[in-house]
Amino acid sequence: MKTRAALLRNSPGKLEIVELDLDEPRKNELLVRMVAAGLCHSDDHAVQGDTTYEHYPMVVGHEGAGIVEAVGPGTEGWEIGDHVVFSFIPACGACRWCVEGRSNLCDWGRFQIRGCRPDDPDSFRLSLDGVAVGQAGGLGTFAEHTLVHVHNAIKVDKSLPLDVLCLLGCGVGTGWGSAVHSGNASPGDVVIVMGVGGIGINAVQGARHAGATTIVAVDPVPFKRETARQLGATHAFASIGEATDYVRSITNGQGADVAIVSVGVTTGVHVAEAVEAIRKGGTTVVTGIGKSNDFTGIPIDLFMFTMMEKRIQGALFGGCNPKTDIPRQIRMYEAGQLVLDPLITRRYTLDEVTQGYEDLHAGVNIRGLISFTGRG
Repeated sequence: MKTRAALLRNSPGKLEIVELDLDEPRKNELLVRMVAAGLCHSDDHAVQGDTTYEHYPMVVGHEGAGIVEAVGPGTEGWEIGDHVVFSFIPACGACRWCVEGRSNLCDWGRFQIRGCRPDDPDSFRLSLDGVAVGQAGGLGTFAEHTLVHVHNAIKVDKSLPLDVLCLLGCGVGTGWGSAVHSGNASPGDVVIVMGVGGIGINAVQGARHAGATTIVAVDPVPFKRETARQLGATHAFASIGEATDYVRSITNGQGADVAIVSVGVTTGVHVAEAVEAIRKGGTTVVTGIGKSNDFTGIPIDLFMFTMMEKRIQGALFGGCNPKTDIPRQIRMYEAGQLVLDPLITRRYTLDEVTQGYEDLHAGVNIRGLISFTGRG
């Protein structure tokens, strides 16, 4: 069949709306009509050339939700009409990482930046004039229809709004888990969140759920600081310097227990500033993505780092396990414990995807959303 999608031919580059050929689903694959896709900064990193894919052209987009229109032969547990939220992290359930409960590191993720089928690096589901086209995160959600493996799919109740739940596939889990899992925030903790866009705003929520007493949001954009206050931040500052001074003033000079770095384009300086802001034995969680070819390092005092036993922790999907944490977050959303609807600042059509990213750069969105068919 044919489908319209946002295509990236190279990095850096521009997104083009084109018509592509889409394969029929094979075993353990689902053909999905998209309802909504989140405009995550990670996709824009590729457009800007901060990061690169292993294959071009590529349909971007890795956060989304939709309705199953066809099921591959021999695929058990799925049927036409099922509602699905995607996880850009596959979970095979059988590799070392999955059986250890760390499925955010699933071995099936190794081809995510190539955009091919996970069992064959030379097999692709999309094509343009006979040329193979990849899918970002194995998904390619900036498309009217997409074809995905069941390891990337979470079935959800049909009564729930897909245009809201789509955020769970990346932004919510990545931010929330950065506080709850990767940062191990605890009741009574002091937590700093650097950058409160689509990821950081959920780190604020995660810190609140973990019981942190003081949650300090850092962002130069007043609108984002105010939103962070509404969703659980107890304090908000425009700079990390102000935040560091404040947390030291309430901790006898020690610093924060956890600092989460979710800046749009993260640098070693951002990480160093976060390390400076934490106490002895504290943790800096690096969630934001920087330029893939930036090897300038992290300018920290290594003597201080060792003597104070501080820790820098990377965070992929916030350490979340998609098959368990996405259903958990849905239950929290239904119970009113997890806020999702206000995170969506504006909805765009597929043809307006470039405008959506211009708005992201302008700092006017917490999360922009491509809306294909309404609420679903």
